[in-house]
Amino acid sequence: MPGALEHKVVFKVRWENSWLLWVQREKKDLFIDEEDWNEFVDDNCLAPKDVLVFTHDDTMCFEVQIFKNGEKELMTAPLEVKPETEPAPVEVKPKSEPLHPKPHQETTTATGSTSANGGKKSGSKQNRDNVKNPEQYLLNPQSPYLVRTLANRNDVLYFSQELIQKYDLKFGPVHSAITYILPDGKQDAFFKIYSRNNYCFNGWSAVCRRLKLKAGDSVVCEFERSGGIVTALRVHLVKK
Repeated sequence: MPGALEHKVVFKVRWENSWLLWVQREKKDLFIDEEDWNEFVDDNCLAPKDVLVFTHDDTMCFEVQIFKNGEKELMTAPLEVKPETEPAPVEVKPKSEPLHPKPHQETTTATGSTSANGGKKSGSKQNRDNVKNPEQYLLNPQSPYLVRTLANRNDVLYFSQELIQKYDLKFGPVHSAITYILPDGKQDAFFKIYSRNNYCFNGWSAVCRRLKLKAGDSVVCEFERSGGIVTALRVHLVKK
């Protein structure tokens, strides 16, 4: 089907969840973006002996059947999600190029005018201390924000329950669209929940690549809301 897969593709599973994944072209071959593939693997708790069967349902859309250990088909969402464990490679049918997913790594955040812990790790005060007067970067000084200092790998952008509670942040459904507003334009992404309390936006690694950020760099991320719902995250580069 020449030309059918262009830029993005949708994976749908039996329990009606869906994922929008970037597709990259290299000469005559197509490759799924590694970050998006990692998220699909994590969300479905895939293991080395699991088998996936892809059925082309419509342009840019595939129905994905998941057979645990190559035997019983998974008909409902997995009970547990473990984003911090390394996604295992899976056998894919029809045959495709092998992917080598890597684990998510989390850095800490500071929120609002406090030293609230971000993501799932402590030490957010150190992030905040890396940026003097982060409020100076905000478009709206009253906006909720977080400070992120990059690690060596930054797949998704986590934010803390403390931040959510302090500013009464509300989000759309899982996989609802959000927008990163960047100094040079916009980047589309999705709202995600890993297990019960781990809230995040995907697409963060693409933002880091686009802004040419490296480990040790810090940014101030300003939440923007429409109708009380978070719809965008404005990313401010911190001057060194």
